Amino acid sequence: EVPRGKRMVLLGTSGSGKTTTLKMLNRIIEPSSGLIRINGQNILDQSPVELRRNIGYVIQRIGLFPHYTVAQNISVVPRLLHWEKEKTNAEMGTLLEKLRLDPDEVLNKYPHQLSGGQRQRVGLARALITSPEIILMDEPFGALDPITRESIRKEFLQLDVLKDKTIVMVTHDLEEAFEWGHQIMVMDKGKCIQLGTPSELLFKPANEFIFDFMEHHRFQLELVVVKVKDLLPHFSPAKEKTIENDLTPSDNIRDVLRLFSRKNQSLTVRSGEDVYSFSKIQLWQAFQEFTGNLQHVPS
Repeated sequence: EVPRGKRMVLLGTSGSGKTTTLKMLNRIIEPSSGLIRINGQNILDQSPVELRRNIGYVIQRIGLFPHYTVAQNISVVPRLLHWEKEKTNAEMGTLLEKLRLDPDEVLNKYPHQLSGGQRQRVGLARALITSPEIILMDEPFGALDPITRESIRKEFLQLDVLKDKTIVMVTHDLEEAFEWGHQIMVMDKGKCIQLGTPSELLFKPANEFIFDFMEHHRFQLELVVVKVKDLLPHFSPAKEKTIENDLTPSDNIRDVLRLFSRKNQSLTVRSGEDVYSFSKIQLWQAFQEFTGNLQHVPS
């Protein structure tokens, strides 16, 4: 079950059934048994065309038509829905601006004239143009180089246009899954092995498979999962309450360390009425104590 407005990530080894599961949700692959409900309604009780009108779909290679301009690519579904041209153009312009693309710059270009990050945004615009409640993403950042991939992924998380969407995403990238998912379903050989929050999977693995699956990436995942707010009990509030903030309580430790690399001094964060200041050494000590107190072995 994926709650409305939340992000579910399907994670697992190659061939575990992630993409097959995703494609069953919009009937690209018909389920051979079982029951899938969207908003309480059996998906088999409605036509695939009607079902897909309320579901956006973003794939790894973006799937833009190379002989269509950006405007033509984004307006494919609105044309099928017989939208007025004025409505399509207005929605398209607004959406591109929300995705941090200049409509005047990109609308008349072809996909090969865009950067990888721009193509990714256009692919997302095409999926979002009809304001679907649900977005399915199959390795959406997989075609990007690692540096662009991380920056685009983080940028997408901040987009207001995605904040109220229910998203189901497939990935094999653990850091991506732990950064994006409110919940993660780890799959193997067509089965759900464990479903839980990133913290539950990391610190309360259901069995040895889950433990071993993440073991080689455990430290990097801890840096993503642990937030500044988790470590605040290890620090004493500063007496000075007007210090400028460097961080927010929801920032993860990986991003805090990156900030330390650019600003090699104490960092500050405000939580409620209190302001906290800590050095890099104090952060490490708090992080090690916090993670050391959590369970790491399968129950």
